Amino acid sequence: MTKLCSFVFCALPILPVFASAQTTPAPIQPALLQVDAREASRNLFHVHETLSLPPGKFTLAYPKWIPGEHAPTGTINGVINLKLSANGKTIEWKRDDIEMFHLHGELPQNATVLDVSFDYVAQPGTIATSHLARIKWNRLVMVSEGVSGDDFKVEGSLRFPANWKLSTALPLTKTEGDTAFFAPVSLNTLIDSPGLIGRYSKRIPLAEGTIPSHEIDVYAETQAETEMPLELIKGYTHLVGETGALFGARHYGSYRWLLSLSNLGGSEGLEHHESSEDGVDEKSFTETDARLDLADLLAHEFTHSWNGKYRRPVGLATSDYSTPMKGELLWMYEGMTQYWGSILPGRSGLWTSEETRETIAGVAARLDYTKGREWRPLADTAVTVQFTYGNRGAWASALRGADYYNESLLIWLEADTIIRQKSSGKASLDDFCKRFHGGETGKPALKTYTFEDIVSTLNTVQPYDWRNFLTERIYRVRPHAPLGGIENSGWKLVYDDIPNERDVVYGYKGSLFTYSIGISVDDDGKIADVIFDLPAAKSGMAPGMKIVGVNGRKFTMEELKSAVKVTKTSEALELLVEDADFIKTFRLDYKGGDRFPHLKRDKSKPDLLTSILSPRSWKPKKGEKAVIVEVDGE
Repeated sequence: MTKLCSFVFCALPILPVFASAQTTPAPIQPALLQVDAREASRNLFHVHETLSLPPGKFTLAYPKWIPGEHAPTGTINGVINLKLSANGKTIEWKRDDIEMFHLHGELPQNATVLDVSFDYVAQPGTIATSHLARIKWNRLVMVSEGVSGDDFKVEGSLRFPANWKLSTALPLTKTEGDTAFFAPVSLNTLIDSPGLIGRYSKRIPLAEGTIPSHEIDVYAETQAETEMPLELIKGYTHLVGETGALFGARHYGSYRWLLSLSNLGGSEGLEHHESSEDGVDEKSFTETDARLDLADLLAHEFTHSWNGKYRRPVGLATSDYSTPMKGELLWMYEGMTQYWGSILPGRSGLWTSEETRETIAGVAARLDYTKGREWRPLADTAVTVQFTYGNRGAWASALRGADYYNESLLIWLEADTIIRQKSSGKASLDDFCKRFHGGETGKPALKTYTFEDIVSTLNTVQPYDWRNFLTERIYRVRPHAPLGGIENSGWKLVYDDIPNERDVVYGYKGSLFTYSIGISVDDDGKIADVIFDLPAAKSGMAPGMKIVGVNGRKFTMEELKSAVKVTKTSEALELLVEDADFIKTFRLDYKGGDRFPHLKRDKSKPDLLTSILSPRSWKPKKGEKAVIVEVDGE
């Protein structure tokens, strides 16, 4: 291919001027995409794309519905300096006034090549820092509207800063200096194969000698921060083995985690068939909570290669990036993945059994205290996914957020215990995964499914009324969380005054008093959420108010914690609260003290949970070694 001067995606089909809504033929030849990411540290990317099109009207579409994001999250507002031309002359374009991700224009009769150039600007702190950047191709390309992602072909190159390296699942043809060239691929493969570039990096092979190969490509703000402790490498090597034992097949030629460690470049967790984008805290190898969260993230995104990429709900398997997706079956796509994202770290030795139990306890308790479940079935949180992702602030408990993740974890735990009980231990949810997600090892492929397919496969593993089981828990209003899996597995959800360190809310910085007075409070005293029917709500408190005093003393988080703790013996809990320009006093009728969730062993039943967490492909032993291979980086 022609060497790309500026590494900017050549696939940004723009919708020229006078055309009405229409379908544009697929380019006669692969689109040539050149992306220049040398200014990535400024959150600035330059793109040039060349499309071979027949003369006449055309429509270009900027990707809007991105796989794995389940919502119209296309970042078209980041496209600037857009210019279209043919034979060196400007082509006027006009944005569709209804579908604003579409641009219309007309190619002259003497032209067969459309040149598209634009810059993409990312918001600071989202994908790039001074030392690393994520290359998300869907933000750097335009396509012929109406052409399927399989039929639209792209050939291209990426130019990156000097002394930086690149990791990607894309098939590269060569690298010359600071420019990497990739072979022609479908748009689907391109968007499903992001890149990670940076100054400081290390490639960590896992389970060396196995086919297909696996590796973690670590990028960080310093070379020292790319050093993964041996015990973690050992755990992730076991994770590779555990997924093989669970699914029985691998649907990729190789797999890599594109892992960025930075407090500046934004968090990320997005699945792809042969890789995943994983952006985490810079101390995720060393700090306990961050390390545990990392194991959850990497196990979750890896599981998606089978559940989400290879097997995908028919409503999420759209042919292009303009067609709206239907999220109803996200309780399977994300929910079962969430289950294995919590079980596989335990099986791999990345979490202890106690850490797994504490995680499940926190999930179960929060969902049981989610008041929105009294009016809204779980399925509705999946159908309206493009709205529920944002329900994390005021009145979150009443609104319900993306509960199909964690609540489905509990549902699939219950399904697992039922299979084990009904089959007298001869079968489990592992067998479902082998039948549903297994098959033959090979290249990436897509196999869609429906609700009926899920029910049918469950019945082949263990006959049961699975249709009613799923319908009752997912499509019906249930005032309490589905705790059957915990109870069936020989444990009980209990509350005491010992904090549960794994009971956290993603992205929330503050303290949870969910199970006592019923509020979440930021460190400065601002009330993030109030739960209906619990003492704070009954007293009249609301999200947005700010606690400034506790029992006559100035607010501090420690003062509030101490006051809640002694409510069993104190007369009352009195809070002085700032409500906009007004100061109010609230007396809370509460005598319960601290309440934190945990799982307690129920010795009247077999301990199935410990069996579920037992390794399948290895046995912990002394002397295990993992090999670290030095790779890219300075």
